[in-house]
Amino acid sequence: LRQSTRKCQRFAKDVEGGARLTGFAGWSMPLHYSSGILQEHLSVRKFGGLFDISHMGRFRVTGPDAVLFLRSVLTNDAARLELWQAHYTILPREDGSALDDAYLFRFPDGYWLVVNAANAEQDWHHLQEYAQGLSVLLEDMTGTTGMLAVQGPQSEELLKKVLTEGTLPPPVRNTVSQARLEDTDVRISRTGYTGEPVGFELFLPTEDTVRVWERLVEAGESLGIQPVGLGARDTLRLEAGLTLFGHELGLAPDGTPIPIFAAPSASVAVHLTPDRGDFIGRVALEAQAAAYQSYRQGPIQHSESLPRLVRPLAILGPGIARQGDEVYWNGQRVGWVTSGTVVPYWVFTGQEPDAIPTEETGRRAIALAYINADVPREAAVEINVRGRLLPARVVRRHGRSDLPPYFRPIIVQ
Repeated sequence: LRQSTRKCQRFAKDVEGGARLTGFAGWSMPLHYSSGILQEHLSVRKFGGLFDISHMGRFRVTGPDAVLFLRSVLTNDAARLELWQAHYTILPREDGSALDDAYLFRFPDGYWLVVNAANAEQDWHHLQEYAQGLSVLLEDMTGTTGMLAVQGPQSEELLKKVLTEGTLPPPVRNTVSQARLEDTDVRISRTGYTGEPVGFELFLPTEDTVRVWERLVEAGESLGIQPVGLGARDTLRLEAGLTLFGHELGLAPDGTPIPIFAAPSASVAVHLTPDRGDFIGRVALEAQAAAYQSYRQGPIQHSESLPRLVRPLAILGPGIARQGDEVYWNGQRVGWVTSGTVVPYWVFTGQEPDAIPTEETGRRAIALAYINADVPREAAVEINVRGRLLPARVVRRHGRSDLPPYFRPIIVQ
């Protein structure tokens, strides 16, 4: 099991704090704390949330051939990554599907690749295989480093309260800085998995993580910031339309590989310029990119390279769609739900961009679905939920992250 001593130390404290724990990829993780998933979701959207994400795999890549190696095994271009920057990327297969998705950080001591916990072991062996014959050193830093996230409108205020030296990264996504917190050196990035316009992730030594976590919890209480578990982490990313491996990447419910360009994240994860050079899956990805560009220009014609796309669905009737539920359009099955749930939201008042959340909340059922590319936006579709057809609509997105400091829900009636 990839489980650190720090997790064992946190176990009793999490139980004492009302956490419901669950096993996840060999780790004991809080599914939610005493306030529950819905309240944690709302807290992040209006105030902020603290996430222990130390379960994510962390690999350091160094050596004379580090950039050459990373360019060959990742879809984004490591050569374009400046010092103290990060970017989203994917570990591709030759067929143009994803082995995993990841984030790559460039630090003075090398490149750090953060991968999904459930895929960490397979990713590690995959990378080792492709590193053979190159002057590259791969180090698994998962056990010696911790990783925390602070997400939401008040997250910057919280970090400013607790930093003792250094500064936060510039207010641009994917920037990184070095600072000190509670006498601990931390690396802070403007990244996150919630869709929040303001959010940070912290790298720090394992032995200091419990102490830093407790300081953040204490300092965040007056700001309305609270600990958040795996449950709300999933509802937040789904509302933001962010892909999850095993759902929107990997294999479809029918067992076929999902092309990387089917997911919206491909637009920022794949770099295909001529000077990029060859890498795993490039030929397949070029075909997918051409099909995707053709779809954007219309009219849509079927492409074997990219037959379906991942699209958000707003549920219009009572019920919840779940992964694997079939989607129908004009009486024909066109795909499957990849992720679905009910999420809470704050009701906003005022005109954009100055609208603010009120004290009123609501709930809505939403989903992401892998459906035929020719299904148009705003199409009325139906989802087969245990034999009952649930009405839904294809939408552009479930919310907006482009008007800080708040994520703003888009409600479909």
